[in-house]
Amino acid sequence: AAAAKAPVKKNPKVANVSVQLEMKALWDEFNQLGTEMIVTKAGRRMFPTFQVKIFGMDPMADYMLLMDFVPVDDKRYRQWLTVPSPPRRYAFHSSSWLVAGKADPATPGRVHYHPDSPAKGAQWMKQIVSFDKLKLTNNLLDDNGHIILNSMHRYQPRFHVVYVDPRKDSEKYAEENFKTFVFEETRFTAVTAYQNHRITQLKIASNPFAKGFRDCDPEDWPRNHRPGALPLMSAFARSRNPVSSPAHQNGTEK
Repeated sequence: AAAAKAPVKKNPKVANVSVQLEMKALWDEFNQLGTEMIVTKAGRRMFPTFQVKIFGMDPMADYMLLMDFVPVDDKRYRQWLTVPSPPRRYAFHSSSWLVAGKADPATPGRVHYHPDSPAKGAQWMKQIVSFDKLKLTNNLLDDNGHIILNSMHRYQPRFHVVYVDPRKDSEKYAEENFKTFVFEETRFTAVTAYQNHRITQLKIASNPFAKGFRDCDPEDWPRNHRPGALPLMSAFARSRNPVSSPAHQNGTEK
């Protein structure tokens, strides 16, 4: 059998970088319900917003930050609102996600660069980094640079830190100069309309920008997410394979 490929030794400029996911408790709450993210033709921002705190960069070195999204599996989903009779495969309980078939053809692999890239490590580390400009679309012909996803498919966001290597032959060291972080609690199903009413309630109750949509009874909202309960939310597309990785408190490095 062929020998396993030795892991690439990372450049010291990225080897010591660590990342902490912000609003982790809120991400966990969504994840327990089965997070859904709206995709539209025009593009829709994510909520919760992907935000991180970064540690361990060289303060004087330049870095680029970017994200991409990879399929969690090779399946397409639908939600079954009542238990079918007789029960069919994958129907575990009422109002659950069911496998509807094989995944649709892969969408164009895109990455989203944080608009402040490149910047010094000192700048990235002094504040929370927010990807609030990132938008998700289901428009395969999108020319706005939005992330293109298939509706009713599950995705894993990935966060990449790239050291801007000043050497003339820096392309030789591309694999050494980046580090990737995966937070399993940020997985979601892309939808054109929310399928789970509990997700809708939690989004409305915890999103400070959703005031205009608060038309349900406030008593129905989760206690910890009523208005005022939360502070104001402060070389890649190579791999498009489904991902599966163990959970890790600070993200799983790939």
